[in-house]
Amino acid sequence: MMQNRTFGVRMFQAVNGLFLTALMALTLYPFVHLLSVSLSEGAEASRIGLHLWPRSFDWVAYREVLISELTWIGYRNTVLRTVIGTALTAALTAMTAYPLAKAYFPLRRTWIVLIVFTMIFSGGLVPNYLLIKELGLLNSLWALILPGLISPFSLLIVRNFFQSIPVSLEESARIDGASELTVMWRIVLPLSMPVMATIALWTAVGHWNAFFDAILYMTDKNKLVLQVILRKIILEHQMIGQYDGAGLNMRTAQEAVEAATIIISTLPILIVYPFLQKHFVKGVMLGSIKG
Repeated sequence: MMQNRTFGVRMFQAVNGLFLTALMALTLYPFVHLLSVSLSEGAEASRIGLHLWPRSFDWVAYREVLISELTWIGYRNTVLRTVIGTALTAALTAMTAYPLAKAYFPLRRTWIVLIVFTMIFSGGLVPNYLLIKELGLLNSLWALILPGLISPFSLLIVRNFFQSIPVSLEESARIDGASELTVMWRIVLPLSMPVMATIALWTAVGHWNAFFDAILYMTDKNKLVLQVILRKIILEHQMIGQYDGAGLNMRTAQEAVEAATIIISTLPILIVYPFLQKHFVKGVMLGSIKG
């Protein structure tokens, strides 16, 4: 019986390992495919089929993308939007969720109902555009940040996390003379780093990938974000050089330029994610201990 159970465990581990390996390969292949196409030359990049390794190695697609002024304009605007938007969202979400987590906050249930109401109903596309226009925010970075500054869903998640923090910690700090702001910034927020890191990552990825609001509110070429440029390249099949006059080498395949642009636009998120991963792991460990 012991031998059969050991054999069953080994079989499970082997099957589980094969399944996870296959899942990893399926997950990584699109990125490997794009990387291979972006490093291929001419006809090889346009070849239909599996691309696991570039047969005709060439950096020309990356050169054409990186020498384009429009690419760096998009990077600058996207980085500014992501950094400023994520910082403001994290700070204001925490400041809004903290009082809503307190039972003694006046009209707390009323405020929560109003916040949930915004998750179900919205003004619509045309009223939002007219509002941005009347506020004078067209062709402004704030048109991409202010409308979604606080997410009701994220706010409720942070509020629920704040409620799980023992009240005794806050009471001991108040006995020592700490104010509400001191309690929030020095007691509550340090204990809430896992949820705040999660909200920050959600917000950063959302800002980095967003393009529809930029299409609506931005008409100046110098205000375009990277995803709008990427959309023009892929969906409208426009070369970067043809779009901004950079003088693209015509022997560079369109597929290689598209793949190189996608790789360049994806790298920042791939670089930032490992630094936030430890907070997710810490959050899981805290949840297992409390559970």
